[in-house]
Amino acid sequence: MKKDIEKVVEKAAVLTEALPYIRDFHDKIVVVKLGRSVLKDKDLVDSVLDDIVLLKLIGAKPVIVHSGSDEINRWLKNIGKEIEFVDGKRVTDEQTMEIVEMVLGKINKDIVQELSKRQTKAVGICGKDSDTIIARAKTLEGTDLGFFGEVVSINTELVSEMIERGFTPVIASIGVSKDYKAYNITADDVATEVAKALKAEKVVLLSTEEGIDTSLNAMLPVTEAKYLLNNVNEQMSLKLRSAIDAVENGVKRAHIVFGGIKHGLLLELFTVYGVGTAVVGDDITLYNHESEYRGKRR
Repeated sequence: MKKDIEKVVEKAAVLTEALPYIRDFHDKIVVVKLGRSVLKDKDLVDSVLDDIVLLKLIGAKPVIVHSGSDEINRWLKNIGKEIEFVDGKRVTDEQTMEIVEMVLGKINKDIVQELSKRQTKAVGICGKDSDTIIARAKTLEGTDLGFFGEVVSINTELVSEMIERGFTPVIASIGVSKDYKAYNITADDVATEVAKALKAEKVVLLSTEEGIDTSLNAMLPVTEAKYLLNNVNEQMSLKLRSAIDAVENGVKRAHIVFGGIKHGLLLELFTVYGVGTAVVGDDITLYNHESEYRGKRR
């Protein structure tokens, strides 16, 4: 009996510790990018979606942006299509773009359905819907990448309306040009641009990398993040650039979190030191629940 009571008391303590976080994140928009590290593992997908549902239940306003690189590659291999990348950017011809739209469309609806199973209202969106993501062709050192694009602007009307109606928007990383051509866009870039446009409190980039040197502060000021750009691998450098861009354009925190950790999203957002790295402004103001962080290292 005593042990049972102790377990209940422990659970109560956990809930009590969560109260400051709940206050700080209530009514705040949190953009979460789901990448291949999560999407290729059903257990990780379930874990992240459970975390997102909890965010919703405590009064936060989550927005999901997703990619689907591994599944796109699988389909291209199935049809015997050559896969070509230039500096990490997928060369996307017309046939490849059709596969991209098909795959991301299915992933999008699968995520919506999984949220529905958890009694959470969700709606799937891509850049074509109400011209939400306006894009243009991206070139790289003179290389034509075909229908691989970059974000020109985000139209927040549809996304904001869905948020206000209590839905969790699930956004596929496809944009549309002003002449109505579809473009494949890096999900990190879409998540960053969506977070900036929505004036989000946070953007969380779930990474395939195990993160930045853990001897560093769990919070990384923009100036230090810029210094690190040439001291990390290419993929982490791209994520750091996205995070810096977000913070320099009004997003309070940009988190880079290894996507292979179950409930990594909650651990990052609901513990002082987290499990990833939060890029912050040089003049960062701590949340109320971060008072014990001040002056400490990881």
